[in-house]
Amino acid sequence: MFHGTYTALVTPMRERAPHHVDVDALRHLVEEQIENGIDGLVPCGTTGEAVTLHEDEWALVVQTTLDQAAGRVPVVPGTGSNATDKTIHFTRRAKAMGCQGALIVTPYYNRPTPAAQEAHYRAVLAEVSIPTIVYNVPSRTGTNMTPETIIRLADHPDIVAVKEASGNVWQTQEIVVGAGDKITVLSGDDNLALALFAVGAKGLISVSSNVAPRLTGDIYRAYASGDTAGATKAGLRLYGLMKNLFVESNPVPAKAALALLGKMSDAVRLPLIPASDKTRTLMQSELTTLGLL
Repeated sequence: MFHGTYTALVTPMRERAPHHVDVDALRHLVEEQIENGIDGLVPCGTTGEAVTLHEDEWALVVQTTLDQAAGRVPVVPGTGSNATDKTIHFTRRAKAMGCQGALIVTPYYNRPTPAAQEAHYRAVLAEVSIPTIVYNVPSRTGTNMTPETIIRLADHPDIVAVKEASGNVWQTQEIVVGAGDKITVLSGDDNLALALFAVGAKGLISVSSNVAPRLTGDIYRAYASGDTAGATKAGLRLYGLMKNLFVESNPVPAKAALALLGKMSDAVRLPLIPASDKTRTLMQSELTTLGLL
């Protein structure tokens, strides 16, 4: 159901604390993404600083994204947390708002076993029927979702995709082989997207597309058309940007880059702080190299 390049949207914020959501900047960001060929939008995920947003802010970001997208591309917000009841609540709200799906992260901090992870997703979807992308990101959650768990969940009619950010190409290949066409695998790591396409992934949920949407989208478009050499060329062109977007905690470098481009403030919420001068210099160099600045 979900394939191609989806942008894990940053949440633009005002310069002054408490850094209220900058709705105008968000609207401009969404419009630019769509104009540059992005296939879908994922607000309020890791890159959107969702864990620091109050519920009314979460709803504001999701509704603004929906309104600006106006049905042109799917909007699939992050609705997951480490509490199953809270995940049900946010997933229910996303469905009521008219979102085309939900991105639900593996519960973090609690470190649930594979059986508990499976029980969590089944409990959520017993309460809310919505196309769901399972999000496996062990570096953030502290727990890996095994291929066997994902393969079992692929039998659920509402689980249509997995955002694989384990950093393990072999794990992705196991999911593709074991689940077949029951589930779409999406790369959750920009720098591994090419490798995951080669083992069966059908797209990516990207941080770099916030900054370079058309150039990022070119990678999968080329691969899907059979132009593997073109996809490799497009991917290598963005190698430096993709690498340096993670020299500090995401989304700090991405917001620094967007600020250099005049798109928004570089403000982030504590416990994150704005990018260091070194990171800003790196971003400026990458944007110049790409002809964006």
